[in-house]
Amino acid sequence: MSLTQAPANPVGAPLPAWRPAARPRRRDLEGRWTVLEALEPAEHADGLYEAFAEDRDGRGWTYLPYGPFDGREAFEAWLDHDCTGDDPLFHAVRTKEGGRLGGLASYLRVTPATGTLEIGHVNFAPRLRRSRTASEALMLMIGHAFDLGYRRVEWKCDALNAASRRTAERLGLSFEGVFRQATIVKGRNRDTAWYAVIDSDWPRLSRAYAAWLDPGNFDAAGRQRRPLAAMFE
Repeated sequence: MSLTQAPANPVGAPLPAWRPAARPRRRDLEGRWTVLEALEPAEHADGLYEAFAEDRDGRGWTYLPYGPFDGREAFEAWLDHDCTGDDPLFHAVRTKEGGRLGGLASYLRVTPATGTLEIGHVNFAPRLRRSRTASEALMLMIGHAFDLGYRRVEWKCDALNAASRRTAERLGLSFEGVFRQATIVKGRNRDTAWYAVIDSDWPRLSRAYAAWLDPGNFDAAGRQRRPLAAMFE
């Protein structure tokens, strides 16, 4: 067989125009209701510690490989040691109205050569949970990834983390299965649920996100008039 002959086995579609994606930089991302700020411990530690202190039983840290922290010094040390690199690339979540900090999220496992990255290390303090600020923060991260040329944005979580799985599904990500006994976190087994959105999905998701975030979709108290799921119809 000549090496120039077409393979007899099925192969994926060719990508002659593919170019590696750009790596996310340490920059702020601004939406209608939300600002994602590249994490700077000196700037963000006070506000984030105050916000996460509202989570008095520490349940928001249950499925993360760190936390809750034994006091402010331990929290700041974690920010300084683990949250200032380029992968994971952490952002602090701030409300545009009032300017309050209330959460963290990051890009990780960034692979420009194949156009894949993951959104993870997501933790919202009680003040932001189930808010349009929290939703828009994740929408901004997904959209920015596709603006940078990525083909695939992943979301992975403990298969027992019902809240994280609901978030992925609400945002329109596709469930791709569970990797059993994928890792060990805090001395416990973790089965990992995989979700993803690919570039061909993005136009539909982008339209739904824009419709949901429109100011007319919220009342004076910031409550949604139509849920995000309705925007996908």
